[in-house]
Amino acid sequence: MILLEISSGWESFFQLIGVLLIFLFVLAITYFTTKWIAGYQKGAMCNKNINVIETFRVNNNKFIQIIQIGEKYLAISVCKDTINVLTELTKEQLTWLPPEDEKAVAKTPNFQEIFEKLKGKFPGK
Repeated sequence: MILLEISSGWESFFQLIGVLLIFLFVLAITYFTTKWIAGYQKGAMCNKNINVIETFRVNNNKFIQIIQIGEKYLAISVCKDTINVLTELTKEQLTWLPPEDEKAVAKTPNFQEIFEKLKGKFPGK
């Protein structure tokens, strides 16, 4: 009777380890797939003639965007089903421009940079 309970305990332990390993495997596959898709999309959007400079949300599904198409800057309204040109802007009318050497895709901080900033706020941890 006691031997049966011990083997049942070990069996449950090995099942737990198995499920944990499967979970870690699925998590790793998800991570690498997400990184691959992000890199693919970033490469597809990089070095193109159209660049979104700034986006302002007006409503849930309505935005005003400043975009660069070639050498022109346009203010457009983006709605659920339509896109309208509001006006053409000159370079002097813009208060911020991306640096010339910056890629078309804005650099977003990665998780490690954010984590380091947060870790600095809590020195005792």
